Amino acid sequence: MKKIIPVLTTITGALAGGAAVNYINQKELKAKQESLIKMSEFYNILVTWLEVKQQGKSLEQYFKRNNYKTVAIYGMKELGERLYAELKDSEIEVKYAIDKDKEKLLADIDIYSPDEQMEPVDVIVVTAIHYFGEIEREMSQYADCPVISLEDVIYEIS
Repeated sequence: MKKIIPVLTTITGALAGGAAVNYINQKELKAKQESLIKMSEFYNILVTWLEVKQQGKSLEQYFKRNNYKTVAIYGMKELGERLYAELKDSEIEVKYAIDKDKEKLLADIDIYSPDEQMEPVDVIVVTAIHYFGEIEREMSQYADCPVISLEDVIYEIS
């Protein structure tokens, strides 16, 4: 009996260790898959946006067609910066940006946190396309305007 207890303890420890390693590996794999999906979406939207530009179209057309004169941009990383650059010299007024990490960002326009009081706009454009669903739900609590995805804007113009 005394020899069985160390063997059972070793086996139990090995099984527990194996389960822990498997859990960590699965978590890492899931994070890598999520990142790959996000980068794929990012790539696809940039390629389509470039095609739109090469066809001589601009995103301004989408906003005009939908009678959106004032815009807020949610997400001021790469896509948000590009959208702002495209619209800032157009007839569409970008009033401000919204970003959870506003303290880390520099921009030519005011940046608000999602829960701050903001001036009304005609539409909020979410550039964090991978997280659009959750951002739309969150912003619908604060905004009295449509919350749309940059992806929808670009694909409708293309």
